[in-house]
Amino acid sequence: MTEPDFSHAPVMHDEVMQKLNVQPGGVYVDGTYGRGGHAKSILSCLDKNGRLIVMDKDPDAIKAAQESMGQDSRVTIFHDDYAHLYERLVTMDLTQSIDGVLLDLGVSSPQLDDATRGFSFQKNGPLDMRMDPTQGESAAQWLARADEADISRVLWDFGEERYARRIAGKIVEIRQLTAIDDTASLAELIRGCVPQGKRHKHPATRSFQAIRIHINQELAHIGYFLDSMFDLLKIGGRLLVISFHSLEDRLVKRFFKNHSSRPKIPRGLPVRDSELIASIRLKLVGKAIKAGVKELELNPRARSAVLRIAERIA
Repeated sequence: MTEPDFSHAPVMHDEVMQKLNVQPGGVYVDGTYGRGGHAKSILSCLDKNGRLIVMDKDPDAIKAAQESMGQDSRVTIFHDDYAHLYERLVTMDLTQSIDGVLLDLGVSSPQLDDATRGFSFQKNGPLDMRMDPTQGESAAQWLARADEADISRVLWDFGEERYARRIAGKIVEIRQLTAIDDTASLAELIRGCVPQGKRHKHPATRSFQAIRIHINQELAHIGYFLDSMFDLLKIGGRLLVISFHSLEDRLVKRFFKNHSSRPKIPRGLPVRDSELIASIRLKLVGKAIKAGVKELELNPRARSAVLRIAERIA
């Protein structure tokens, strides 16, 4: 039996390449390789002195990267989370030497389309949701042991699910009778907890998102990465982040704003303008970008994507 072919269109490809402004001899990082749509375009712009570092915590993505560009001497491939990029660059003696970093957050199309990964309720499969299925506990394992309050907190904090308490209570009730270990069972359980009149989209959407974010510690890892950004980029280096929901985008937007504007100082304090300017470490490169009409016609999953760009200036 042949393996299924899961295609993946890179989101906002043209906008990313324009804003990344790849220099032929530069050093670039794609921290979320996926299936390499962005990475391949970056590599095509590099000359023999350029370098590309690609990372992904998904073993399938790393396998695809090895097959596609593993023999290219300009490319270094790491099976790791982008939150650990700084440690990886230390081993390569490349701290504060990167010309550009791209993060395409969230779940890739191949992960969503592969029912065995458990990210989607569209097709039934094992309730896994791990970006790296070889590490940590699955969604099914967590739901089998977490207490009701913890489940409710995750659904509310990471999914903004209004019926978080009701869903958490039903999970605890049902798991005493039978294991909740496949996506269809969880989706149907959630469907029964959300009133019909409130369903503007599939009732399990928010809960699946919340559980996935928790299982993979996605927001925490974004925070770790952003905290290390100034140890990664050289002066003039750019960071591009594509977010797919408001929680991710809020973290990125807040970080960019905090480091690209002067802090608010109470009137009367003896602070010089030069001291305030020194606190500005980033320059925003345009406003947030969303996918255009033509792209949305070809790739509806891009409808929630937001691209933000910042350049290190100090």
